[in-house]
Amino acid sequence: MDRRGLIKGIGGAAVASAFAGWQRVHADGPVAAEGFGPLRPDPGGIFDLPEGFGYRIIARDGETMADGLLRPARPDGMAAFPGPDGRVVLVCNHENSPEDTGNGAFGSELERLQKAHRDRLFDAGDAGIGQGGTTTLVYDPGSGLVERQFLSLGGTERNCAGGPTPWGSWLSCEESVARAGALRTRDHGWVFDVPAQVDGGLIEAQPLTALGRFNHEAAAVSADRAVIYMTEDRGDGLFYRALLAEPGNPAAGARLQALALPELPRADTRNWNGSRLPVGATRRVAWIDLERTDAPEDDLRIRGHAAGAALFARGEGLWAGDGAFYFACTSGGPAEMGQVFRYTPEGEGGQLELMVESDGRLLRNADNLTVAPWGDLLVCEDTDDHCGLIGVTPDGALYPFARNLYTPSELAGACFAPDGRTLFVNIQKRGLTLAITGPFPGA
Repeated sequence: MDRRGLIKGIGGAAVASAFAGWQRVHADGPVAAEGFGPLRPDPGGIFDLPEGFGYRIIARDGETMADGLLRPARPDGMAAFPGPDGRVVLVCNHENSPEDTGNGAFGSELERLQKAHRDRLFDAGDAGIGQGGTTTLVYDPGSGLVERQFLSLGGTERNCAGGPTPWGSWLSCEESVARAGALRTRDHGWVFDVPAQVDGGLIEAQPLTALGRFNHEAAAVSADRAVIYMTEDRGDGLFYRALLAEPGNPAAGARLQALALPELPRADTRNWNGSRLPVGATRRVAWIDLERTDAPEDDLRIRGHAAGAALFARGEGLWAGDGAFYFACTSGGPAEMGQVFRYTPEGEGGQLELMVESDGRLLRNADNLTVAPWGDLLVCEDTDDHCGLIGVTPDGALYPFARNLYTPSELAGACFAPDGRTLFVNIQKRGLTLAITGPFPGA
């Protein structure tokens, strides 16, 4: 159904108003779309949104949670899952290192550590404790209240992004390749599977070592549960997939591979020195098997590229939708302002398309992203300035959906409730999680 048909089918005046003037407007750089209309200044000084939309702050860092621990700072990637009686279960990453004791769940002097099951933490040595991990929040959209919040994964570090699974859990990824040493008793750089449980608590942290050890960023799972795709937040990173030995059970082992473009051996998709991969171009994909995937020397990407894998510029957000996988490269393109790719696993190997390559005017440093109920992407910006949420249409046109003009902080964790009626997003440096409602089409 096209957009006009969608509006007619929904029949809401607010939705029709939101889409008024959707026609594309050509700019010198990326193509622009009007989207939901101009953003309105927020009297509360938090978040500007289009007419008809509003937000509620549902979590802040430093809050005391139901388990007696503190909600950690630096909320990052997250996903929303269905809970009982219309509740939404949010599992949220926290991007903290062992040095960030003031930002963690256990207090600045670790005075709350006794409230946690220390034996369930991944890294809880005498010298230091991983301050990252995940929190789980149970939210009632009807009342707008948080009913429960607790630490669900602990002792890990720099849990940046990840992805929801069809088996009802969140794959939480460590953006770290730190080795055991002064503040650590274990090597880091792993993925952890965190069930989205309403009445759960801190799980026993078990690394999914078959998914490789590298600077993990995000993950997405195929509908048949047999493949996990992953991004790597490195300037010379790769795009990975893990073929699971048992669908839906990554702990049972996997065959790890990296994406390659047969037409461009050892391709450089970053386009930093001129465009070798034009916007809109589609390339056939092949996959290269990787060895020694535990990579104690943090050289997995280097060996993979030498074997023919393509390079990507800081792969970050990754989300599945409409039979495709969309991912962002934060510093890709000649302006190093970000790229958005679409991978479609059709045929042998699949196909890769560069959808967007930003010049910085409409999108600055694409990071976390999600697929909206109406088929567009919503992309979080990650700069040291004021960041926004940018819409991307299926044909690559861009429009602003939200803007934080009040705090220089990246946005992270954009995701929709299962019914599509609420959009959640984090303002990382302020430690805030917002629930946004309004005339979302398709909900």
